[in-house]
Amino acid sequence: MPDSSLSQLRIDERGVAYLTLNRPKVHNAFDDVLIEELNQHLVSLADAARRSEVRVVVLGSTGKSFSAGADLGWMKRMVDYDVEDNLSDSRKLSALMHGLDTLPCPTIARVQGAAFGGAVGLAACCDIVIAADCAKFCLSEVRIGLSPAVISPYVQRAIGSRQMRRYALTAEIINADTAQQLGLAHQVVPLDDLDAAVGGMLDTLLATSPQASRATKDLLSVVARAPDSDETREHTCHVISQLRVSAEGQEGLASFFDKRRPSWAINVPPSQKRPQQ
Repeated sequence: MPDSSLSQLRIDERGVAYLTLNRPKVHNAFDDVLIEELNQHLVSLADAARRSEVRVVVLGSTGKSFSAGADLGWMKRMVDYDVEDNLSDSRKLSALMHGLDTLPCPTIARVQGAAFGGAVGLAACCDIVIAADCAKFCLSEVRIGLSPAVISPYVQRAIGSRQMRRYALTAEIINADTAQQLGLAHQVVPLDDLDAAVGGMLDTLLATSPQASRATKDLLSVVARAPDSDETREHTCHVISQLRVSAEGQEGLASFFDKRRPSWAINVPPSQKRPQQ
């Protein structure tokens, strides 16, 4: 899908996809048009990830804010919506969250500023969140008579049900350090170091097997739903058995014993290199 003024998608030679919200004048707030664009981007990225053409997705935005959540103009139009209209809009937002959450490759959220409302959901749907120390998060919906309904499964998974009760009901501002303590952010760095931190994480992820990353994301989703069941235990056995005999699994084992870099590894960081035996 071609880029527009609302969002941008760029894929570099390493297979890193940069999906960028590009509405800085309205703090990257999203409306129905942007949601539709992002949904289409995610469909194409999922297909590319399954073919190992895309190995990592970085979700970011331009300007000072990550995203202010719902666009005010969109919300004004919603005043005249009936229940069915609202259901249609909500399902498209739900598809966005689900599509981001289930992308078959690692995802990084680059949060450089405020992330309010639905933007907290975007961050929670990413596998890794790297935030600037000036970033702020807020489940702001109850302040305007609404609820963080569509994003609630993903945010509650990230911070736990007890903390979700507090922050969804109070709409308090969550600073970057608190977000890290809650588990919403994985790493907090000075704003000037944000791109370097994202780059370092990309190096780490690009040293891993694309096939193993896809299988692991799917595996963790299954385990989260039923961590201790006969079906889950059997599924885990099948996953590792299939990976061991796969081409990438064989290459990984061979490279380990040969003390060389596997064929899929790009920019292996020194900290990830195996010590000589």
